[in-house]
Amino acid sequence: MFMNAMRRDEETDASAAISPDHRTFLVVVDQSAELRAALRYACRRAVATGGHVALLHVSQPAEFEHWMFVGKRMRDEAREDAEEVLQRTASLVGRMTGRMPALFVREGNPTEELLTMLEEEPNVSIVVLAAGMGGDGPGPLVAALTGKHAHRLRVPLTIVPGHLSDADIDEMAT
Repeated sequence: MFMNAMRRDEETDASAAISPDHRTFLVVVDQSAELRAALRYACRRAVATGGHVALLHVSQPAEFEHWMFVGKRMRDEAREDAEEVLQRTASLVGRMTGRMPALFVREGNPTEELLTMLEEEPNVSIVVLAAGMGGDGPGPLVAALTGKHAHRLRVPLTIVPGHLSDADIDEMAT
């Protein structure tokens, strides 16, 4: 069951799962290899501080709008894929923290959707991202949030080096 999912056009309210009394570590879920590092760090910090983890998945909007049915089908498939990825990730968070995370699904530009979500969810305390592991730089979201969009962040941004081992992350996060 997909719990606490949220889109702006749905009535489901995931913010009820985010407590104002505890830190909430928000991790953006994608298909990158470095997600593992950000997720582990956020889970370890949540356990160490009595906090919570929230997960955000942003799907790119469907580009195929020539036929309404095809465009809707592509959006539905993207939504299903996002829910599947979030469920697997949420299960992992549950095993690491003993608590299920709040889950959010958005469609659009990842940077804009993250910043909009932070405006709408005042109980998110910290955004945790991992830097890219290759020579191509830190990744587009990290680059955007540390560059031209840095002034729009209202919470701290923690960037975990994506190449760190689990043992290194555990040592840093406790």
